[in-house]
Amino acid sequence: MVDKCVTVYIDYKSPYAYLAIEPTQTLVRDYNVSLNWLPYTLHIPDFLGSAKVNDQGQILEQDRSPHQWRRVRYSYMDARRYANLCGLTIRGPRKIWDSSLASIGLLYAKEQGNFHAYNSRVYEEFWRRELNIEDQEAIKLILSETGSDSANFETYASKKGRLLHDKIRSEAEEKGVFGVPTYVLDDEIFWGREHLPLIRLRLSQKGLARPGIKAPIDTTHAWHPDAPGW
Repeated sequence: MVDKCVTVYIDYKSPYAYLAIEPTQTLVRDYNVSLNWLPYTLHIPDFLGSAKVNDQGQILEQDRSPHQWRRVRYSYMDARRYANLCGLTIRGPRKIWDSSLASIGLLYAKEQGNFHAYNSRVYEEFWRRELNIEDQEAIKLILSETGSDSANFETYASKKGRLLHDKIRSEAEEKGVFGVPTYVLDDEIFWGREHLPLIRLRLSQKGLARPGIKAPIDTTHAWHPDAPGW
């Protein structure tokens, strides 16, 4: 019986949220919990400025300080080295994407019971630079190919889905959410997948561990499928 729900906020344009997907799934495997996946669409120019580059990485336009450039370059380098541990591809995007349409697609797929298949496809293709997440037809195609009836997506995206997306974002900010991935357990907020060991410890302390499960208490987040303790 599921006793607790962990809310997980993600955004498709965050490489760190992408890296968190698989290790986060281990919570359901190892504990009597459910995961409530919700979109939190970041507005990156607010904290990292904005830029657009071509296929060769040459800057076409930008509004970013030297400090912000150093942070951005480090972040993608950091994400790629962790991606290499678990066989994922992360290619830096050429511009700051509006991921809200893909996030609305998440909500649509979730309502039809197809969240996981949709989520995996969008993350994989976006970070390989194979998906335009601002293209409604591209999102509809993925919805269809991952088991959802996409016939009503256009209407959903402009009405109910957009309102729900914005409501979720506002409610998340009222809770104190500001980035992704963010986990909420009993009103306690954890930002970043590096907190998964602590979340596991919290769940174990609540008596929610499945038989034979021990919570790792190390603070590393170099997760990969065969890592000790996972």
